[in-house]
Amino acid sequence: MQYSFASRAQTLLSSPLRDIRELAKRDSFISLAEELPAEELFPLHSLAEAATSVLSEDPLALQYGEAEGYGPLREWLSEDFSRRKGLSVQPQHILLTTGTQQAIDLLVRVYVDPGDPVLVENPTSPGLLQVLRLQGAVIVPVDGDHDGMLPEHLEAMIRQHKPKLLMAAPNFTNPTGVMWSLERRQQVLKLCVSHGLLVVEDDSYGDLQFADAKNPKPRIPSIFSLEEPQGGHVLYVGSFSKTVAPALRTGWAAGSRRLIEMMTAVKQMADWQSSMLNQRMLHHLLESKHFKLEDHIDMLNREYATRLKLMVELLKRSAWKDSRYAVPPGGMFLWVQLPPGLDGEALLRAALLKGAAFLPGSMCSAADRTRECIRLNFTHPGRDELLLGMNLISEAVMEFTARN
Repeated sequence: MQYSFASRAQTLLSSPLRDIRELAKRDSFISLAEELPAEELFPLHSLAEAATSVLSEDPLALQYGEAEGYGPLREWLSEDFSRRKGLSVQPQHILLTTGTQQAIDLLVRVYVDPGDPVLVENPTSPGLLQVLRLQGAVIVPVDGDHDGMLPEHLEAMIRQHKPKLLMAAPNFTNPTGVMWSLERRQQVLKLCVSHGLLVVEDDSYGDLQFADAKNPKPRIPSIFSLEEPQGGHVLYVGSFSKTVAPALRTGWAAGSRRLIEMMTAVKQMADWQSSMLNQRMLHHLLESKHFKLEDHIDMLNREYATRLKLMVELLKRSAWKDSRYAVPPGGMFLWVQLPPGLDGEALLRAALLKGAAFLPGSMCSAADRTRECIRLNFTHPGRDELLLGMNLISEAVMEFTARN
């Protein structure tokens, strides 16, 4: 049979990540391309205890539950937001989702019509671009610098395109790792409020901050927390995928009750609810006397900081001469501008033949203006794998530069 798929669906088949994920199943292949945490750092024993306890205590853990998500976990999030992030969010203003990606997808479904302009950082998350393209949005990139999105360019794009939505990740932007300054967050919020523009603030990487233990940096307030009084201009999304385990598939959206109600309605059509068993396991883990989320995050940050330092040292080798990058203060990625004359997609093809991969910058841009850049993930590969993977990519770089 000849299938007639929607034209927008073709964008789902054109991603190099599909090929990389297939290759990554081979034992000898090393991928620095994906958005993965380190599985050897998952709290396996604590999760096993949580699973056993939840399944033995209450068969309702395997039953349908509320579309909004497990009530005690939403209450825990409400308290955690207040305690660690200075956010005041009531449980009824929180929707539990199947990861951050679903939170964004649900919002886009109920808020964006085909042809609606949506503002994004340039460069931005490949997953976000896929969601917007599938919905038929007109994607408008907004330039930024080391402090975040440029207010002047943002205002120009707002006036020119009259968008419905701004998508931003101020804490360690994917893929650049940029941490927005407080002043830049305030400027962007002020612009969006004045133009009645909804902001979706993705804080998936916010806890992965590599502060000096002797001189810890204070947490920069989220855009969500800066709106006083809460006027509903910001939807705050995130997940436990980068800090506990991705397979739990538990994320959240927090914002105005009206937004949460609409997202819950479309979630009921999509999958009715996210896994009740996973949510109960996660809640049991977070309430356990034997597991402290803050201690676990501190451990992750120490190890990820070490891996980032190793990657930066490897980038000082001759193969990477004339490349440019800024060392991020957290997150999962290092964004590298290749030596002159190199193209990220062409370099990826050469690296794949050697058994290593990275994400080409073209996948992170709606305007295809970052072909000379690549994104390197430093959190998933172990130190030995990271060393070998960088050596293989370096060989590919040297072959290209030798030809040029």
